[in-house]
Amino acid sequence: MKIEEHGYAIGDCTKALELDPKYVKAFYRRALCHLQILKPQVAVADFKKVLALEPKNALARSQLETTQKLIRKAEFEKAIEMEEEKDAAERCKEIIAEGTAARSTGTYAGPQLPAGADGKAYAISAAFVAEMIEWFKAGKALPRRFAWEIVLGAYAQFVREESMVEVSLEDGMTLDVIGDVHGQFYDYLHLALLTGQPSERHCLLMNGDLVDRGSWSIEVILTAFALKWLYPSRMFINRGNHETKDMNRAYGFEGEAKHKHGEQTYKLFAQVFTALPLATMVNSTRPPAPNSGPAPGAPILAPSGFKRFFVVHGGLFSKDDVTLDDIRRIPRLGRQPGQEGLMCELLWTDPQEMPGRGPSKRGVGIAFGPDVTRRWCELNKVTGIFRSHEVRQDGYAIEHDGLCTTVFSAPNYVDQSGNRGAFVRIDSAGSCDYRQFDAMPHPPLKPMAYSQGGLAGMYM
Repeated sequence: MKIEEHGYAIGDCTKALELDPKYVKAFYRRALCHLQILKPQVAVADFKKVLALEPKNALARSQLETTQKLIRKAEFEKAIEMEEEKDAAERCKEIIAEGTAARSTGTYAGPQLPAGADGKAYAISAAFVAEMIEWFKAGKALPRRFAWEIVLGAYAQFVREESMVEVSLEDGMTLDVIGDVHGQFYDYLHLALLTGQPSERHCLLMNGDLVDRGSWSIEVILTAFALKWLYPSRMFINRGNHETKDMNRAYGFEGEAKHKHGEQTYKLFAQVFTALPLATMVNSTRPPAPNSGPAPGAPILAPSGFKRFFVVHGGLFSKDDVTLDDIRRIPRLGRQPGQEGLMCELLWTDPQEMPGRGPSKRGVGIAFGPDVTRRWCELNKVTGIFRSHEVRQDGYAIEHDGLCTTVFSAPNYVDQSGNRGAFVRIDSAGSCDYRQFDAMPHPPLKPMAYSQGGLAGMYM
């Protein structure tokens, strides 16, 4: 459970219950795992079995009541959403036009967004982003209007992008692939010093899971979205499995967004997350240097004769014949990934050492072996895959004979994993440079401080 292999943990608990049908701890742990993989109704059944065996178990009763409240809340919010006519972005624009979204409070003395060309709308500038970061470091918040402008500014860029973005690195250009950050803002600031800001010769690609777990997710996502607004052709963000409603409700971002900027702000984020691309193809434009990639031997090359890398949060698929065009055609706007299908698999799957495919250790998606990775790369003429989604003690791990590399950028994950963080720099010839970093101190606020549903205590 601590390493998030909830599918395996559920299997172990089930086997334990086959041996001892009255094993209370197995029912309780299985219920917690079902909560983690967003199956609260199944968790309720196991909590009730605990109480049938131990009616005075206060912890199980508390978890049962909390889970039932979570289910009722989710059902109510779903019903409310079905009644709403306008999407969240349009509603925010209406509120701004009505003048009821204050630009700033009378006591606000922080960074000011510059006026746009028409003198009415706002623009974005490098100076504002720098001042905003310093404001966040001081533990202060932006006015709601400024937060909305940043999110809407980024949203306008995301909706123009395909479900699979193409980035070509011209001669002299580099791109940094950044893995999960998970609301660890002070580690993200350190990482930004190492990568540098986007520029004409340098791109950043954040590979999902910017939010949840860590308790500064708002600061992370607003900084990333501000950079997307400012550098739309140099800052790229893939969707992760935590840029979704169910995960945000369970793991802290929904509560944090509402606490810091109100319910309408969370609704806006929830909509904008559906516009995030699902994958990015990074294309080199120069002939590859010898032995310059993660895979040994002759690399798999694109039809152009150059290297290219597929960057996705989770991984590959439950079938072999998925093409790049299939990924490009995935309808994503306004949609959640669900528990099956191509979008779900892109966001949720994991590599395994054994050949073939297996059940997910998480309980969602699948696990795919090195033979699956090779067949897919050869079918689509892809040099290799960069994915994130899992802690690696060294911050990265080169797997599947060099064809699949995991990159994780949240050091000392949830303040207890002791792992390093890493990012990967790719140049215009497709050469890869792996860079590691360590966790930084942060203010005394625990991970998942804003989580709902009783999950925070599992990580303390």
